[in-house]
Amino acid sequence: MELEALNKPTAEDKKIQEELRASGNIPGHIAIIMDGNGRWATKRFLPRVAGHREGVGSVRDIVEVCGQLGVGYLTLYAFSTENWNRPQDEVSTLMRLLLNSLREETDKLHRNNVRLTAIGAIDKLPGEVQKKLADAISITKGNTGLTLNLALSYSGRWELVNAVREIALKVRQGEIELDDINESLISDHLTTSGIPEPDLLIRTGGEYRVSNFMLWQLAYSELFISPLYWPEFRRQHLYEAIRDYQNRERRFGLVSEQVRRRNNGGEKSLAAKIFQTITGE
Repeated sequence: MELEALNKPTAEDKKIQEELRASGNIPGHIAIIMDGNGRWATKRFLPRVAGHREGVGSVRDIVEVCGQLGVGYLTLYAFSTENWNRPQDEVSTLMRLLLNSLREETDKLHRNNVRLTAIGAIDKLPGEVQKKLADAISITKGNTGLTLNLALSYSGRWELVNAVREIALKVRQGEIELDDINESLISDHLTTSGIPEPDLLIRTGGEYRVSNFMLWQLAYSELFISPLYWPEFRRQHLYEAIRDYQNRERRFGLVSEQVRRRNNGGEKSLAAKIFQTITGE
């Protein structure tokens, strides 16, 4: 399915998407661990790289439907720092697939108002891939629709180590004090600075782990584990994940009664309470 169809859903899709919007909140940020390409291929007696190629179709379909639904951010765990340890021929194939996808899809993304961003140790990628990625990001930077965020040569621990180093350097140079270090400051030094934390994490392939992905950002994300391998995961399965998400109660450490009062406007925010105390209003 081509991205040319973005924002032009079929009549059936329109009906389903309208039902989802009417049923509850659409996640503002969806993150996906795209697992199972190799196992999908092995089950079919194909080389592992065939699964990676087939998985590109799932990427196209999910990007398309997220744009149609009005999802703000979609982060795809495309290549981890640990993936560099895979067989060299598989790594080379993955890099070629990434390069070809950037060549073939950038103009389509741009025409459909999709903004491309990336997180991770981008300087570890092959030079040609770095250049094409930078070009794609530059071309689409002014777009205001879906933000497609690719996690490339990325891991959560790598990201946290980098953030600690940056903060420690600023402390040593006197730019900040130890007492300035808080959750907000740490978030500002992550590669996802400026991107809201995921509302929903989807993992395909049936494994129950986060695999070193967005360890800080997933603190309160809702998790959806699909038994399907990534090449099998398409829009109808995303609809299922969103329906499941809409049936969750996101408490963020509160109790259900507090959540209901907050959602009904009956519980003031902490900032509002402080303002009332100070002003007496």
